[in-house]
Order: sequence, then C-alpha cells, then structure tokens
Amino acid sequence: MLNTVKISSCELINADCLEFIRSLPENSVDLIVTDPPYFKVKPEGWDNQWKGDDDYLKWLDQCLAQFWRVLKPVGSLYLFCGHRLASDIEIMMRERFSVLNHIIWAKPSGRWNGCNKESLRAYFPATERILFAEHYQGPYRPKDAGMRRRAVH
Repeated sequence: MLNTVKISSCELINADCLEFIRSLPENSVDLIVTDPPYFKVKPEGWDNQWKGDDDYLKWLDQCLAQFWRVLKPVGSLYLFCGHRLASDIEIMMRERFSVLNHIIWAKPSGRWNGCNKESLRAYFPATERILFAEHYQGPYRPKDAGMRRRAVH
C-alpha cells in the first residue's frame, strides 16, 4: 500500500520500505529519514514479525543495502532505533556508511511518564536513538572483500 503526501518540494511516502525502495534508481535520493520497527518493543504484530534478533538484523541489513544503493554520494541517512539494539545496528551501518553521530533525543513526554516506575525491572527509556550517517564515497565493497581466510593453529 502506497500513501503519498506532497509538502512543498518534499514527498513523504508511506509504504513497505523494501518493496518501494527497490523501484528507485541508484544514486537518486538526497536524504533518508527512517523509523523502522524496533523489534520487541511494542506488543503489536508488526513489531514482533521476526523470529529473533538475528532475523530482525538481517531484515534491517537488507534495508541498509537498498539505502546505500539509492542514496546519492553526498546523501545523508537518519535512522531511528530502540536502545536495545542500537549498538548492533550502528556496527552494522558502519559496513556501508560513515556514521557521523549517535544522537540521543531526550523526549519531553511519552508513555513512560504514566507508568508505575516502582514496578519496573529496568529503567524505562525516556530517550530515543537516532543514527546519523553519510554515504561512503565510491562503490560499496564488503570489508572482507579480497581477504583470504586462514586457519589459525
């Protein structure tokens, strides 16, 4: 399903990310701002559709590959992520992008304000993570490209 809203010279598209982005030509996007599911944060089915962290991260890596493909060489990426997997996602992003900042957004209000904090096992996150990255210059090559595996005894 594709919903589009045009505001001035910007076009906001609400669609299945992987399905839509595959239709875009290479090096055609200046800016990507994405807020993918955080996985196991909300009880809704869309946030729990993966078998585990590895499956979720594989899906997100497919998204990152497409982001890299369509982002212009001077393009930027803002990726919102939950605190639980933020470090894993940042490491994965560094395979393709130059991560410039790990932004912590201190939310002034949210559902954490109304919760019974005494009953919580862990601190309830009052912040959100935003990873800000730029496209690497030059063609993408996996970090292990051209390397040979050797047995270590």
